[in-house]
Amino acid sequence: MSEFLSESKIEALQEIIRALSVGKEQQQQIQQFNEKCDSLTSDEVSKVFDQLHEERIPYQDNAEVLTLYQGIISEKLAAGVLNQFAPGHPARVYLEENRLIRSLFAKIRNIHPLQETEAFKAVFQQICKVEKHFVRKENQLFPCLEKHGWDSPSKNMWAFHDEIRAKLKEIRIALEEGKLNRVIEKFPAMESELIRLLGVEEERLLPKAMELLDDAEWEEMRTGDEEIGWMSDQAPPHFPAREEKPEYQHPSEATERPKDLPFSTEERYHYDEGYMTPEQVNLLFRHMPVDITYVDENDKVVFYNRGDDRVFPRSAGIIGREVRNCHPPKSVDTVLRILEEFKKGTQNVADFWINMRGRFILIRYFAIRDEEKRYRGVLEMSQDVTNIRALEGEQRLLDWEE
Repeated sequence: MSEFLSESKIEALQEIIRALSVGKEQQQQIQQFNEKCDSLTSDEVSKVFDQLHEERIPYQDNAEVLTLYQGIISEKLAAGVLNQFAPGHPARVYLEENRLIRSLFAKIRNIHPLQETEAFKAVFQQICKVEKHFVRKENQLFPCLEKHGWDSPSKNMWAFHDEIRAKLKEIRIALEEGKLNRVIEKFPAMESELIRLLGVEEERLLPKAMELLDDAEWEEMRTGDEEIGWMSDQAPPHFPAREEKPEYQHPSEATERPKDLPFSTEERYHYDEGYMTPEQVNLLFRHMPVDITYVDENDKVVFYNRGDDRVFPRSAGIIGREVRNCHPPKSVDTVLRILEEFKKGTQNVADFWINMRGRFILIRYFAIRDEEKRYRGVLEMSQDVTNIRALEGEQRLLDWEE
């Protein structure tokens, strides 16, 4: 609350920690502090602990003080930092998610997996949404920092993400299999690592990012963040505020070329996202491990990719040909049925699979529609999935022969 002045916050927090350090119960005082104190600054927290250090209060190894810091103090520090950013700013969203994560951990600590399994699962599933937080950093924030010569987050913090992902997966599997004692065993390490990572974000990553990135970069980042999403189901406020900028625009609709790309956009075309030359597009299609044929809205074959190992042979003679004439008589009725349903909008996908010369072939048809949902043709994809079907378990390391 506004009337809870800085000096009052410092004195109240010092008194709570003094009492906790000698084993006194402070639950009511902590609750009152939490209700009255909206935020803390790093200077205020430093004053609290500097004074306690001078008094030689033994707070360092006290579990209750640690819990207070990881929960209430960290949350109030994050709230203090939030006020530096406009609503919806990507940095503010990261900090708001950090507060959410801490609140979820505070909530789940009071739920015993053996006695309240479903409640534990529900909160754990919310914690697992940290994946959105990670993906935005990896695909949005880190690339921007790399452009300014800071690639340490990409090289190091990403590895921490993966370690936490592995721990979350281990706990999730244990929950699915009902191995609740294993959940109890593994959960604290995951919590500790994730909470530590949030601290690194707040103390180093985001402050350094604010130094390096300008307003235009944060605005562009927010546009990409829209596509990935957030931990909360409710989108943050628009950034910048709507009166300053028109409504969200998909990157593929952008008319201006992006700034500071590490390559020239001359002679390149802007696709849904990214820029490629016609040669690169042709190389991409040629190396795809799948046969592609595109039939337009007039039922004419307009494209196929020329891979070295096509499942079904194709030649240039089919370009411009009616698709019904590209299939044997026994298949024509099925082809026409697919076209009819796709055009009516009653179906969007048709799947078939066959055995051919000892190989298992998957054939898929997809209706192509533009942004107004108008029918624009059919994409046919054929792939030999024999080896894919035989895969089991996991493979995370290269198995190339020397």
